[in-house]
Formats: sequence, C-alpha cells, structure tokens
Amino acid sequence: MPQHVSSAHSGDRITVFQQNGAAANKIRGILEYGRGISIVEVLDFPTNLPEFIDDPAPYFPERIQGNIVLSFLKHPDLADFAGHYCRRQGVVMVASGPRKIAGARSPFTCCGLAEHAELGSYGRQFGIPRYRVTLKDKRIKALTVERGASCGATWMALSRLLGCTPDEALEKVAREVQFHCQADPAAFDPISGHSPLHFAGNTHYKALEKALRKAASTMS
Repeated sequence: MPQHVSSAHSGDRITVFQQNGAAANKIRGILEYGRGISIVEVLDFPTNLPEFIDDPAPYFPERIQGNIVLSFLKHPDLADFAGHYCRRQGVVMVASGPRKIAGARSPFTCCGLAEHAELGSYGRQFGIPRYRVTLKDKRIKALTVERGASCGATWMALSRLLGCTPDEALEKVAREVQFHCQADPAAFDPISGHSPLHFAGNTHYKALEKALRKAASTMS
C-alpha cells in the first residue's frame, strides 16, 4: 500500500497519486495559488515496483478521500488501473502527460487542461492559462493570472513581464514560463513531435497574445 498524508477538508478535496514525491511542486503550486481547494490525501506509491503488475488493486486503498484525483503515476499498470478505479468510485481523475489514460482527463501538460464543470474550483483555476492585461503608454501596467499551471509557472513568470511592451512580453513569456515549468523536456508527443516544455511555452504565448489583443481593443 502507498503511504498516506492527509489534511483537513475545505472546498474541493484533492487526492494525489504520486511516486517518489513526484508531485511536490504541483502540490506547492496548488496550495499557494489556489483558492477553495484542499489537498486532503497524498498517496505515495513505491518506486521499486515489478515491471509488470498483474493485479494493481492491492496497491490502492478501498476508498479515497478526495472528490478529484490528480495522478502522477509513471508505472503504466498502476496508471491505467487508477483511471478505472477512480471512475468506479465516481471520482474524476486528471493525469497529465503524453500518455492517454482511459477514464481520466489526460491533457498533455497541466497547463493544457481544458475547463470542465466536473473539476469544480480546481478546473476553474488551473489549466489552459488565461491572463488579464492593463496597458498604459504602450506598456504592461498590470498583469493578472485568471487561470494557470498547477506548478505555479504562470504566476512565477509575471514579474519579468510587467513594464514590457507587448512585443517584449511576447518574446519573453515562453522562456520565462519554461524556466519554472516542471514538465519533463525529454517526453515527446509522437504526433506533434513537441515536448511538454515546448507545449507549455507555446500555450502561455497564445494566452498572453489573446489578453494583449483584448487590452488593446479596449483602448481604441
């Protein structure tokens, strides 16, 4: 059985599946930048696992505490079982990464998660980034994150963009986000040929570009 770490319940209740502390940065980002969300349970699975697990069920508890599960399991047998396990319990699971998990929301990266009503406060605050921009004298006077990456990279990059012209900010944003991004740069999507790190940078670029267009239109 994995090790359990629990906290008090409040608002959306998140259970995390991880191996060897792999979700530490995501947990930190959710707690720092999220509102109305609690990490109520962290199940830390062992790393010294057999290559094939015929029956993954004994690795999981009978019930989980959260109403949303974030899975960072790398072992394919555990990851696949987790999707079916959560679905049977009526719990939505998010498993970011290039591999699709049946029964789960499986965006390529945590900042590629679309909004879904079933994900509650977590889904409204974390996923495909969304900015709000205020321009003054053709520079960014204020920049607010309305939705961002659960690792916190969207928020951590802000200070480097304030005071920039729109062109300067667009030139910087992907690089600044990638500096803080926790995605594995070695993992590639076989269809697009892009790594999660490239995907994260491009997603933030498009989000900022959209926010800048909206800000400019309100000034004209």
